Amino acid sequence: MRTSIGTRVTGLVAGALLTAGALFATAAPAQAYDPDPSVSTYYRDTDTCPCSGGTLGDPFDGTYFAHDAGGTAVKMELNDAGWFIGKVEFHPDGEKLWVYDTKNDGDGFYVAVGYSSGGSYHDLGTFSAPGTSATVDTTVKNFDIPDGAYVDITVYDGSGRSDYIAAARGTGGAVA
Repeated sequence: MRTSIGTRVTGLVAGALLTAGALFATAAPAQAYDPDPSVSTYYRDTDTCPCSGGTLGDPFDGTYFAHDAGGTAVKMELNDAGWFIGKVEFHPDGEKLWVYDTKNDGDGFYVAVGYSSGGSYHDLGTFSAPGTSATVDTTVKNFDIPDGAYVDITVYDGSGRSDYIAAARGTGGAVA
């Protein structure tokens, strides 16, 4: 009888450990959006700004672009399964990048920025919102980009510039 009780206890313990392992494995936050979020991209010739409203409006803080002669501003909105999950803005006035994460889902996205000027390309790095428990996480980067330079903005799902989502690049992107 002791053998069968020992076998049952061993079986119960093994089953409990397998169940606990399965629960821990499914409790981890999402590491990547699948499928990728949809992206709506809006451009503004900042010769005609200040501008806001219309397609620049959103449920978090809207978007306002200041006047900047010769500049082109960009706003990229990310949506996943009906959720507004974030946005990326490039403001030529001051050469500022704004990255917003607007959904606390354990996932984030990454924004690579660079520009072309003087016959060469300059990689400025990859940026993301901090990922806190706040309703909206924001990162703002202030760059020193020459006027008239074409600014490339590429959004990725992976931190190592992997899993491309969308981009605003070259003549189809921003102009500082």
